[in-house]
Amino acid sequence: MAQSDTKKIFFENLSGAGKAIAVLTSGGDAQGMNAAVRAVVRMGLYVGAKVYFIREGYQGMVDGGENITEATWESVSSMLQVGGTVIGSARCKDFRTHEGRLKAALNLVKLGITNLCVIGGDGSLTGANLFREEWSGLLTELVEQGSIEQQSVQTYSALHIVGMVGSIDNDFCGTDMTIGTDSALHRIIEVVDAIMTTAQSHQRTFVLEVMGRHCGYLALVSALACGADWVLIPEMPPEDGWEEKMCQKLSANRAGMKRLNIIIVAEGAIDHNNKPITTDYIKDLVVKCLGFDTRVTILGHVQRGGTPSAFDRILASRMGVEAVLALLETTANTPACVVSLCGNQSVRLPLMECVEMTQKVQKAMDEKKFEEAVKLRGRSFENNLKTYKLLAHRKPESELPTSNFNVAVLNVGAPAAGMNAAVRSAVRVGISEGHKMFAVSDGFEGFYKGQIKEIKWADVGGWTGQGGSLLGTKRTLPAKHVEKIAEQMRAHNINALLVIGGFEAFLSLLELLTARGKYDEFCVPMIMVPATVSNNIPGSDLSIGADTALNAITTTCDRIKQSASGTKRRVFIIETMGGYCGYLATVAGLAAGADAAYIYEEPFDIRDLQANVEHLTEKMKTSIQRGLVLRNENSNENYTTDFIYQLYSEEGKGVFDCRKNVLGHMQQGGAPSPFDRNFGTKISAKAMQWVTKKLVETFRQGRVFANTEDSCCLLGMRRRALIFQPVVQLKGETDFVHRIPKEQWWLKLRPLMKILAKYKTSYDVSDSGQLEHVVHNRPKDSDASVAM
Repeated sequence: MAQSDTKKIFFENLSGAGKAIAVLTSGGDAQGMNAAVRAVVRMGLYVGAKVYFIREGYQGMVDGGENITEATWESVSSMLQVGGTVIGSARCKDFRTHEGRLKAALNLVKLGITNLCVIGGDGSLTGANLFREEWSGLLTELVEQGSIEQQSVQTYSALHIVGMVGSIDNDFCGTDMTIGTDSALHRIIEVVDAIMTTAQSHQRTFVLEVMGRHCGYLALVSALACGADWVLIPEMPPEDGWEEKMCQKLSANRAGMKRLNIIIVAEGAIDHNNKPITTDYIKDLVVKCLGFDTRVTILGHVQRGGTPSAFDRILASRMGVEAVLALLETTANTPACVVSLCGNQSVRLPLMECVEMTQKVQKAMDEKKFEEAVKLRGRSFENNLKTYKLLAHRKPESELPTSNFNVAVLNVGAPAAGMNAAVRSAVRVGISEGHKMFAVSDGFEGFYKGQIKEIKWADVGGWTGQGGSLLGTKRTLPAKHVEKIAEQMRAHNINALLVIGGFEAFLSLLELLTARGKYDEFCVPMIMVPATVSNNIPGSDLSIGADTALNAITTTCDRIKQSASGTKRRVFIIETMGGYCGYLATVAGLAAGADAAYIYEEPFDIRDLQANVEHLTEKMKTSIQRGLVLRNENSNENYTTDFIYQLYSEEGKGVFDCRKNVLGHMQQGGAPSPFDRNFGTKISAKAMQWVTKKLVETFRQGRVFANTEDSCCLLGMRRRALIFQPVVQLKGETDFVHRIPKEQWWLKLRPLMKILAKYKTSYDVSDSGQLEHVVHNRPKDSDASVAM
């Protein structure tokens, strides 16, 4: 939460001197936990605190001894990209007993630890809160036993707890995304994409079981991301007679020339009588009713494994730093809190409010109040469910409204992963709203050439997982061809435009807005959905395609760093895309553990380069074996990638050698990440609903006529909400020369990257999380982590 300017402080004012912080991971493991541990350790050490590992979760706290060890800066090197938790996790029966917690308290007091950072699920966090509430009583008991001195009760009078939720199920209320969820979705989607190719070859039906004993998030979002035919989750059991409806849907899809069917089942899926729905039951049903060749795949612990995604690394790193700040600011009266993100903002929430809300969901499900359970899961979960139903289940023609409006969809600019998911969503939502949808090939170039054709529901089947742009996209702007484009608009009676693309799409809408003065054909609702790997669109904090590019860069950086394993000390200089926008270099730098990231927005000179080389040299003289430096392609016209490579090579002689890599267009390729598939799907659906509303508002005397500023908008994610903004109002926020917004939220992540790379820097905590309450209503248009 942004605080008032009067509280614009820097973390130098929050000293950790004399404090001891312990970090532990508890319960089931989740990818990204190591990134959180690393951030807690490094931020704790940075502010002058002592930091301890508690190995094997609460069991290690109870057993003490070598399970509680002091952490050093180097002890968390090379763990950012490792899945699971390197400090171990265990279910602990001993900690559930009073005697166990008494032993744990003694072990902490011996080392002067009164600040705990717990990374785990609701059970682990509930246990931590109980421990905190009992703390003073436990110390009194230890004094009576003669285990500690009376002085220790005063010195260590309060135990402070901050939690981070590590759970692949995303089943903790109050937080948008838990650590590990995005990585688990990556594993699921990788498997689904692979299965789809074999299923298509043999015309098979596949029934996939994903994790989620009490929460259907993974099943629902993966179904949305791959366009599954049917999904079964515990929060929304199917209505009676669902078996027949499902078989009809599968049969209709096959009749529509679809060669495969995908059914996704959460392991905790139930019917209205709370009876489990198993994968074998579904398989037998499909074989018996339809005779389709059907296979079952149970993903199991594959979902917990593997390398954490870029999203999880960034989430965990930001939360780890936020957890230390929360511990530094805490007082004896501060309740135990959970740190998380809402949109792209840090939030702190009372731990027990979150736990109680989470328990209410299960209670509602037990009492068969399923609609209430969905609402309690949060707005994001509810929107996911609505969007899935809208896109997966086509209404019969007789039930569709008849609007007689024609809406054109086109891609403009460079291709970005997730564009096809956005087009699919727009087409299907448009058809559901009663519109006739038209696809324009090759952007505005195809538009003026007349490459326009109607696109039907089945035409976009299977598009969500496809990379690039299936419609075709060009950077051509419309200004030179407005007359021909107006002719095509008139010929096809186009009543609205949905443009999915990058900075060229933004410029195009501004040009079409100007052309309204001369051509009435452009006096129609027009909306843009941002899609570009560069993430340089004014009016939106995120763009479709940026997450996929981040994952491509992060994965490549991991491999490049690994290539130096076992060799002498080596520094890699890597050039990323982005034009003049340093988003990819900065955020990938944070996700990959870079030592520096050079960008246009933060000018640098030869002194800065020299300081970076000296800093790396000092680190290399200790135990760090590999260095990573990222450079945005247009960060400086003179300090090129070659120049920086040669400088580092020369100045690092005798200490390290250098290698350079230009990643190029591989950042634009590949299958879209789950994040981009869902972001594209949901933001595009919302855009089409706006189009429908505007068409109704502007339809007068038998025609659509929209010439106001608010009828030509960009739909972007800002902080916590999806907001419609007239493009003309965004002109003042734009640096048109360098094609970037004048203000960019992610610049505040740069000090974080520097701190975790051991640089001395100021970290503005004025935008740090303040304690909120779970019961507070989110903004009306908020969709939390909008994409997910």
